[in-house]
Amino acid sequence: MKCMMEDLPEPLLGEVVKRITRASDRKSLSLVSKQLYTLEAEHRDAIRVGCGLGPATQALKSLFSRFPNLCKVEINYSGWTSSHGEQLNKHGIHVLSSHCPLLSDLTLSFCSNIGDSGLAYLSCCTKLRSLRFISTPKISWRGLSLVAVGCKLLSALHLVDCMAISIKEWLVYLGIHGSLEELVVKDCKEISQYDLLKFGPGWAKLQKFEFEINGHYWLTAPSDPSYVAGYPYSYDICCDNLKDLRLAHTVTDKEIGLRYLLGKCKALETLCLEYVFGLDENEMIALFQSCGNLKSISLRLMPLHFYYEHDHDFRTALTDDSLKALALSCPMLQVVEFTFTYCSPDYPTEIGFTQNGIVTLIQSCPIRALVLNGANIFYDSGMKGLSISQSLETLELVDCRSITDAGLDFIIQAPCLSNLTLRKCMRVTDKGIAALARSGKLESLTVIGCRQISQERVLGAAKSVHYSAEVESHDSLKGMKTQRK
Repeated sequence: MKCMMEDLPEPLLGEVVKRITRASDRKSLSLVSKQLYTLEAEHRDAIRVGCGLGPATQALKSLFSRFPNLCKVEINYSGWTSSHGEQLNKHGIHVLSSHCPLLSDLTLSFCSNIGDSGLAYLSCCTKLRSLRFISTPKISWRGLSLVAVGCKLLSALHLVDCMAISIKEWLVYLGIHGSLEELVVKDCKEISQYDLLKFGPGWAKLQKFEFEINGHYWLTAPSDPSYVAGYPYSYDICCDNLKDLRLAHTVTDKEIGLRYLLGKCKALETLCLEYVFGLDENEMIALFQSCGNLKSISLRLMPLHFYYEHDHDFRTALTDDSLKALALSCPMLQVVEFTFTYCSPDYPTEIGFTQNGIVTLIQSCPIRALVLNGANIFYDSGMKGLSISQSLETLELVDCRSITDAGLDFIIQAPCLSNLTLRKCMRVTDKGIAALARSGKLESLTVIGCRQISQERVLGAAKSVHYSAEVESHDSLKGMKTQRK
């Protein structure tokens, strides 16, 4: 094997090395011969390092000297303890900036020793296009301003759990002089939705935007400092190129704050609204009617009080009128998630949607993937309605208490269904799983926290199965059992 590989022309051998993506495989390949060791180093364009790096600065210098063509670097200290030794500091960033001339993508996660002085070195990385800070507590607006000015090609910026960063000149500068196409801000307590409006003309270039607040976000009353009560109000901001929008855990009121995005975005392809307080149905209908390119929507809703002239209601913000607008105006819609939280199964009217509204949407659009979470309004008759869909390939049911074995008998008739997930569906039993097994059509089946379904029955019900008797998070692999035919 060694001789055969070494007999290949070096350009062809380089192409072979580039197509090996797993780090362990490339490491093994580099041990075969000195030639392959050298080629692997020359063609390595990405690296991820973390707690095992020590001493950090010297180790990085050695790594970067061996891999001169690195474009993508991730430094992740998640799980770090003092026993791992000193973390990377500003001197390590200096090594990074001086040894990686091609660096275009950098992620710094849980780097507690990197502050603004380190970002001064990072500002020399003139080819940097994508930058992610995750739980970097010492970085402030001062360091970010240096990066904004120095890294003129920066097109993607992620700030996650960066408690010392506030909005100062850096965002204003990027809005006027920068070329950001992707901006993600999550759980940065010094940055409010009103601060982000200072991005100004930068919104016109933006294609992806995410904003999320955690903690007691529902206690935060809207307080735009530029809002004047009693006067017509709108922001003179263009966001015609925004294709991907996610707002999570925010409170809006009337036209103020980031809510203005819902009235401006006409190029949206992906929309995710998670527990956004203050959604207005007429506003959402107008949005759907103007977003003919929408391909994916995720709505996570909880019931709130809605007051009318002579009455009040307690339900989620949107009704079947919104679903009708989606069905009529978004012919490209393919992925749908509806999550209903704190909606009591004893009071189905707390969910503004109806079963018929959801089924009509799925039958009207080419929906390939559907997630229903907490949909206590959805019954076996709804599963029968879904079974008519000619496009449905993936279905995930979470805490859908009204679905029984009869519902599985219906859904397995859906012509394209190949992936099914059941989480906390307490009325589904082994009998329903047996029907799935007899059909022999499922590629994958996931069953988690369904008390009346046994592991023995799940095994063999699909080509690939994932089973856990306990409730687990969506990303957890605990209790997984896999079987392939």
